[in-house]
This record gives sequence, C-alpha cells and structure tokens, in this order.
Amino acid sequence: MCGIIGIIGKNTSTPKIVEGLRRLEYRGYDSAGIATLVNGAIERRRAEGKLKNLEAVLQANPLEGDVGIGHTRWATHGIPNEANAHPHMTAKVAMVHNGIIENFQELKEELTAKGHVFASDTDTEAVVHLITAYLDEGLSPKDATAQALNRLDGAFALAIIFAGEHDLMIGARRGSPLAIGFGDGEMYLGSDAIALSHLTNRVMYIEDGDWAVLSRSGAEVFDADGNTVERPVRVSDLSNASVGKGGYRHFMLKEIYEQPQVIGDTLSGFINPQDRTITMPDLPFDLGSVTRLTIVACGTSYYACQTARYWIEKLARIPVEVDVASEFRYREAPLVDGGAALFVSQSGETADTLAALRYAKSKGQHILSIVNVPESTISRESDGTLLTYAGPEVGVASTKAFTTQLVVLACLAIAMGRAKGTIEHDCEARLMEALIEVPARAAEVLNHDERLKELAAEIAEARDVLYLGRGTCYPIAMEGALKLKEISYIHAEGYAAGEMKHGPIALIDENVPVIVIAPTDELFEKTASNMQEVIARGGRVIFLSDEPGAKKLGKLAAATIALPQVDPFVAPILYAIPVQLLAYHTACIKGTDVDQPRNLAKSVTVE
Repeated sequence: MCGIIGIIGKNTSTPKIVEGLRRLEYRGYDSAGIATLVNGAIERRRAEGKLKNLEAVLQANPLEGDVGIGHTRWATHGIPNEANAHPHMTAKVAMVHNGIIENFQELKEELTAKGHVFASDTDTEAVVHLITAYLDEGLSPKDATAQALNRLDGAFALAIIFAGEHDLMIGARRGSPLAIGFGDGEMYLGSDAIALSHLTNRVMYIEDGDWAVLSRSGAEVFDADGNTVERPVRVSDLSNASVGKGGYRHFMLKEIYEQPQVIGDTLSGFINPQDRTITMPDLPFDLGSVTRLTIVACGTSYYACQTARYWIEKLARIPVEVDVASEFRYREAPLVDGGAALFVSQSGETADTLAALRYAKSKGQHILSIVNVPESTISRESDGTLLTYAGPEVGVASTKAFTTQLVVLACLAIAMGRAKGTIEHDCEARLMEALIEVPARAAEVLNHDERLKELAAEIAEARDVLYLGRGTCYPIAMEGALKLKEISYIHAEGYAAGEMKHGPIALIDENVPVIVIAPTDELFEKTASNMQEVIARGGRVIFLSDEPGAKKLGKLAAATIALPQVDPFVAPILYAIPVQLLAYHTACIKGTDVDQPRNLAKSVTVE
C-alpha cells in the first residue's frame, strides 16, 4: 500500500526522503514522488514505476530544500502514471496521502465550481484544493487544515507542507497509520517506523482521528475534536540492518531462512519449559468462559486461521468460525453472548480486519488480536494482544509472519483447551514439547532448498498447479497455491484432497504438477488414496511427507521430499516452508519481481 515520509530537516532533505521511500518499497507501489520547499516555493519531482525512475529524474533535475514530503503510490483512484503520482500540489499546498477520500467527487465538483482546476484523476487532489480554498479565505495553514479535515469522509493518512512555511508540516490520520519521528533539531513523518529507521528510533504513533503540527522543535498533537493531547514517544527496536537483505538475493529468501529464529523468538513468549505449560499474557476475560470463537483475517493470515480452527475445535471443543474480513463485516454475522472474536493481521493496520474488529466489539464480543506490531491500531483496540516476533517482513508475500502466526495460534489452542478443561496436563506437555522442537526441525527443512530449487524448474513450465492436503494441511495447500500465484503468476489452487474426485480431478493430466502435502498423521492413508487417484490419471506428483510416509509412497511420486518427522500437531508449521521455497524458486526461474510482485501491496490499509 502507499507509503509516506516527511522531513523538516537541517540540510537538503531529498536524499533522506529517497532512502525512506526505499524502505517503504516493501509495501508495494506503482509510482513515486517528492516535493520540497525551495526558497519558499513548492517544487516537485515524480515518476511512474519503480523508485529508480524517480532517482533518474532527480539526478537529471536535482531537488533542494530542507522541508519535504515523499510518497510511494499504489493506485486506487486513477491509473498509475506521473500525473496521478503524489505529491499533489497547488502553488500554496503540497500533500501526500494514503487511503481513500470517499466524498472526493462531491468536493471536486464544489471546488471546480469555484474555479479550481484539477490535474489528476485522484481523490487526493480534492483535499489539496480544499485546503488551498481555505487559505485563499485568509485562514492560517493550521486552521485551513482543521477545517478541511472536518469535511473529509473516508480513511486516510496525510502529510502536508505549505509554501513559505519552512518550519511547518502537518500530519493527520483517520484509519490509516502514521508515525512521528523525533530527531535532533529535525522532525519526521512516516507510514511506519521502518520508513524512519535510518533517521531516528524515537517514534510516536498518533491515534485514530489525531492530527499533528510539526516544527523542528517538536510536535503538537490534536484529537478529532481539536483538543491538545499527549501521545507516548516510544523507542523503536528497528535498525538500519533490520531492513537489509543480509547477503540474500531477495528479502523473501532472507525471511524464509529467518524462520527457525523467529519461530523460536515467538515461542519464548508463550512457553514455560520448567513446568511444561503454555503461558498467556494477562487477559481481561477468561478463555474458559468463551462459548464460541470467531476468527477473522485476510490473505495468508486467513489460512493460518483455517489451520487454527482444526486445533482449537479439537483441543478446546468449542465451535470456531473463520471468515474473510472483507466478507464478515458486511454480512452482519450474528454473534453469541459469551463469544470472543480473534483478529489476525501482520501489520495490525489491515483496513478490512480493523472494520470487522469494530463490528465485533459493537456486538459485545471479547476482542483478541494476533499482530506483529504492538503499537498498531488493531492491537490498541483489542482487549488483549498476542504478539508474533517475526521482525520486519519486507517481502510482499508473507513467509515468516505466517509461520509465527501459526505458532501463536497453536499456543492459544493449547491454552484454551487447558482453560476449558478439555485436555490434561500430559497432553499440554506433549504438545508444548512438540512446539519446542519446531525451530530445529524448521532448520532441517531448509536443507532441502537445493532439491526444491530443482523441482521448481518443472513447476515453472506449468500453466496450472494443484496443491492437495487434508486436515490441518488443507490450509497449507491453499497457502502454497497462494504463494505460487502471488510471485510467479502461475495459476494454482489448493484443495482438500478428498474433494478431488468431486470435480477438480478433471483437470489432471501430465502437464499439471500436483503437490501433495501429507505428513503421517491419522489422515495419511486417506491422502495416500487420493494421491494414487491422481497418479492413475497421469498426474505428476511432488510428494511432501516425512520418512515413514516417503517409504510407503515415495516411489509412486515423480519426486519426493522427506521432511523431519514431528508430532502431527505442529506439522503445518513445518510444511509451510517447502511450499514457500517452491514458490520462491519458481518465481526466480520465471524472472518475476519476487519481493514486489505486480498489483500487490504489503499492508492493505483501504477496504
């Protein structure tokens, strides 16, 4: 999604803004631009496409100025081109914007009638002209912005500079995140702490509805009613090194290889090895009192939640519903008394998920969230938060965030089973010990990377690929298909293996690779039967199992990867890794943009 950075600095701000934009590339974008104040006047440089195109423009036509704003745009209103790229400006105002202004057409018609001329198809430009109109009436930049904010409908984060104002920048947020950075005689605005990590580690996250007036000496923050408010300044643990590739070809590969470490880091927050139990943070409600659990997420997080449904229903014996966030809110789902709702989001800012959270809260549900960003909006609006410790994930296609979400969901399932009295201590201890083994076993899975790279060469030739799994590995099949679609642009689908004979088996021929995910669990023989149905019809099977499974069926498959044998409870966490690597190597062979696949964004902060 779009990215913002703003600087009120001591020296020329453009190089720092460009570096901030580079750190925001992981969010996905299709154009970029910068505006600064040069001797009181606003100057701007923009370019369609990747940041390197903007850098070429800046090299040919440098941009001075110690006050500036920058933006990476992911198109919502208007096609991706230079005219629609941010910043948008008039002679008096320049602005960058994340989100959507829902009433922009109404504002545009009103302003056009007053003589304002629009140069783009974006919703953003309506806000620039609205602020300009108030300035034309004699209002100060602060008052003009306040008046304009009161007119806006929608979700947004804004960074605004004004002609002639070399010690002023205004930021505002409603729905979309925005952070303020504190430097030594400098101040910064950013979409998140990553954008500012090369400038400062002192960050303030303003609340929903807040807006802030920045000068070199600090920031004054106002709430939606215009009251001055205090927001805490936190020390971020992000560093310059945390967003580098560390010698890997792509961020995605680096993040796949970080999984043994971050899975261990995440587990350490939930396990008590001394008494072999799972520990949960203090929650304002009793997990044992929950009568029904509703889980809501988007994309990859949704598949993590689908796996959790199997775990929680089996261990805690309560009904679990898993829904896509964009659908859940609008079908007005009935929610039972005593129920809880769990929201899973890597960024903690996903707009659909946040809207669903607010709906569930309005229906009296206990609200629990799993996020990777403790200061995020979803975390702040939850009754309780369970943190993943994946660290920054730059690759758009989620990898380590997914497996750490699975780890936290597994811990939650065990904790709910204990709270409900549906599992004994011996069962909890066995499952906890299985989880403790996962980091080491994940490292062993990475040893198959070269073989998976070889198999990817075959997948890269295919037009369609099928993934099959049962039970907790059925969602892993769907996640594997999603990964392949996201970064290689090959059509892929994940199916419950038992559903093949109900339609999808018609697709099977020698040109359709079929990836079968089958640890030796209670469903192994059923999956084996489905796999043999595929082989009998000429399908080429890539078989992911463990040593016992490989001995039983490996000779039947075109290729077999024997993963470490683990407790079936934790198998989905491990089996996520080879499907990630298959997708990664396939994309590399096809020459696609692995870290920033077309049309995708990392953090989806609009509905």
